[in-house]
Amino acid sequence: MNYVVKNTSIVTDGKIINGDVYIRDGIIKQIGSQISPSGNVKEIDGSGQYLLPGVIDDQVHFREPGLTHKATIYTEAKAAIAGGTTSFMEMPNTKPPVFTQELLEDKYRIASQSSLANYSFFMGTSNDNIDEVLRTNDKKNDVCGVKIFMGASTGNLLVDNPLMLDKVFEGSEVLIATHCEDEAIIKHNLEVLKQSKGELEPSDHPIIRNEEACFESSFRAIQFAKKYNSRLHILHITTAKELQLFTNMIPLTEKRITAEVCVHHLHFTSEDYPRLGNLIKCNPAIKAPHNRAALWEGLLDDRLDVIATDHAPHTWEEKNEPYAHAHAGLPLVQHSLQLMLHYVKEGRLTIEQLVRKMSHAVADCFQIEKRGYIREGYYADLVLVNMNDPYTINKSNILYKCGWSPLEGFTFPATITHTFVNGNLVYGNGVFDESNMGKRLRFER
Repeated sequence: MNYVVKNTSIVTDGKIINGDVYIRDGIIKQIGSQISPSGNVKEIDGSGQYLLPGVIDDQVHFREPGLTHKATIYTEAKAAIAGGTTSFMEMPNTKPPVFTQELLEDKYRIASQSSLANYSFFMGTSNDNIDEVLRTNDKKNDVCGVKIFMGASTGNLLVDNPLMLDKVFEGSEVLIATHCEDEAIIKHNLEVLKQSKGELEPSDHPIIRNEEACFESSFRAIQFAKKYNSRLHILHITTAKELQLFTNMIPLTEKRITAEVCVHHLHFTSEDYPRLGNLIKCNPAIKAPHNRAALWEGLLDDRLDVIATDHAPHTWEEKNEPYAHAHAGLPLVQHSLQLMLHYVKEGRLTIEQLVRKMSHAVADCFQIEKRGYIREGYYADLVLVNMNDPYTINKSNILYKCGWSPLEGFTFPATITHTFVNGNLVYGNGVFDESNMGKRLRFER
């Protein structure tokens, strides 16, 4: 089916254009006014709505293989589509971890058969798989990047061997994405708190995983990157102190070191722990309010380059263990766009800025082929949003396999009405068409 979206407000390239978008054979064929193509073309009335490029989320955890009691690629990609996210990049901490090229390709095989959204997967690093990591260089146009956990993680995903880090930063020809928290600082803070108060609680989380732990690890990653001129992307920045490590003095496309901020760190603060407890326990931690204020400043002045989710679902039972055993991570991918549209409505940022940080900049940062913009010749990954149709999160409309959200009860000002992926209307007014799967992302490197 080919489509023309009529009479809509098209948000792309820093401006809003009133007009039509013609989609043919999965591609944006024409942008203009009063487009009336011949043949079998379905019209969709976009009057009063915004047409945005699909969100590209550069950090999600969809849990497959091995942890499918929490989530699967199918369930979480479907939730993403309902929320206007049309492409995702998924992390290697599945079971087994993605430490070989064969395991990496297994994920692509699963996604090709089950993901409604477009997809890419990071290659994982350990202290002893350098040969496998560097084989990713041969796939630099087909793999989003290499992931390093430079802070505590599960199993042997923590990379703390300086020799291994040196080899990865020296040898990788693809983007290196890092989770930056200093393990030694975290362990020290944990022991001090245990000795002083005994049983710990959720509000202790940002004290244990504090600003110093984040800054020291991010600073170390940047030192490695500068040593070899590596392409470094630091994930989920959470502190005011870290912002001094990044620049807004050069264009994004020329940056060798970039940074991501996540929606939950822009929304929650440590003052929310008494109300939500372990439901907002995540790594790196949600911290004191002055950090959130600084993150917004860094986002708007371009020291922080992209917005993502770090979508990390766990079962309700896993989140309701005592603090020390409760799993860290929040499910967010279904509602990230609506949450940021809430801040558009509040005047915190413009819709053009939202599109730049959630679509354009991600495509530019990762050099994704023909996505992230509404341009003729680009893939038709598009989202229609109604900014005057409030939407409240409740159990009945949560699509995550885990079945809960830290945003339950929150009312957004906007509703996602239609989501196109590669020109296919995958989601329209609450109804899914699952006859077409998403595509593997390609990169122009």
